[in-house]
Amino acid sequence: MLRFSKFAPLLDRVLVQKLEPITKTKAGIILSEKEVMKNYGRVVAVGPGSVQKGKTVPVSVKVGQNVLLPEYGGNTFKLSDDKEYTIYRDEDILGVLEE
Repeated sequence: MLRFSKFAPLLDRVLVQKLEPITKTKAGIILSEKEVMKNYGRVVAVGPGSVQKGKTVPVSVKVGQNVLLPEYGGNTFKLSDDKEYTIYRDEDILGVLEE
């Protein structure tokens, strides 16, 4: 099996590392499974953007932002660091999460 150490998304693709769901509040209250947000991650890399009518339209998210992801979709794979990453199209990302 080939092992790659770097991945550079093309066009409007966004590389995301999913984050562990928060199951406990800062006060120590354990959240029920219904209240746990599972579909979010941190943007690791972005492509240059899509080309429309001869012009490049930049990707709408930036590296380091936390984003809300669709429940299904994306392509998941591992790099040589044994971490799991998922790649999405820019249009598939539902929103940016801010603290």
